[in-house]
Amino acid sequence: MQYRRLGRSGLMVSELALGTMLFGETGGRGTDEATARAMVDAFIEAGGNHIDVANVYAGGRSEEIVGRAAKGRREELVIASKLRWPMGEGINEVGLSRHHVMASVEASLRRLDTDRIDILYMHGWDPLTPLEETLRAFDDLVSGGKIRYIGVSNFKAWQVMKAQGIAERRGFLPLVAAQYQYSLVLRDIEHEFPDLLESEGLGLVPWGPLGGGFLSGKYTSADRTPRSEGRVAEADAGYEESWERRATERNWAIVAEVERIAAAQGASVPQVALAWLLKRPSVASVILGARTMEQFEDNLRAVALTLSDGEMQALNEVSAPETLYPYRIGSSGKR
Repeated sequence: MQYRRLGRSGLMVSELALGTMLFGETGGRGTDEATARAMVDAFIEAGGNHIDVANVYAGGRSEEIVGRAAKGRREELVIASKLRWPMGEGINEVGLSRHHVMASVEASLRRLDTDRIDILYMHGWDPLTPLEETLRAFDDLVSGGKIRYIGVSNFKAWQVMKAQGIAERRGFLPLVAAQYQYSLVLRDIEHEFPDLLESEGLGLVPWGPLGGGFLSGKYTSADRTPRSEGRVAEADAGYEESWERRATERNWAIVAEVERIAAAQGASVPQVALAWLLKRPSVASVILGARTMEQFEDNLRAVALTLSDGEMQALNEVSAPETLYPYRIGSSGKR
């Protein structure tokens, strides 16, 4: 496992992050605690130090499992968490208000059984709370030693830029990390975010690197049959991972090219998809969201796979997103 600088900070994180969204999830689609802790052990043994969680994952159970798994080796790890979404029925148990931020952090610290969160993300935009109120709360938590770095997830580009502008003007700690859904089958953030992340010093931490399971090897270009289970099968129409959005001619062509490269490399489809992401600009750490130990171990081996320039070019071309106005206007001014 290699390590990369997180944005413009001095923090070093492993190139793969252990995603924990399914830890403690019930209903047959989650990862039980014994398997989750085995994943943490294997991840650390492989050199991984970056664990990603959120307060809403499994209603807080994911943080509890991570806290128990990290016992005795907390100083080895960079633990990231997130807040914004409802954690109860109360009117103030949601959002990015100072009230909810402070209460959420205290609750996450208890569940994680730790004295600080290494990276705390705003998990989504809150249209009701002034952004300066949120950033002041985060900066107070930094000053109090309860969080060390700040990140953002699912914000629009102008919202990220506004946050950085407020931080600079008010002398707050700036954002250093950005989490966005990013994969060969969903490259929409490339219209604006690469320039923004480079300019503002944020490291990209992609989630959904296998397109919600579409690049897991479960779906093949030779057999385009829908599956009855999994994230793609279970996603409602209109969601990014839904079958209607994934099963397009463009995406089947991507799957076919990934399969071709995987066969030539003696690798799996997920390993190729992850190796592609690891070579993309601004990427600091890619989040693995495997449910089973078998999936996790396969994904981990992506760090040993090196794609040639020709293979990267082939994947870039087959997956290229539509160029939208005004992004297709080059620096020369030509249209």
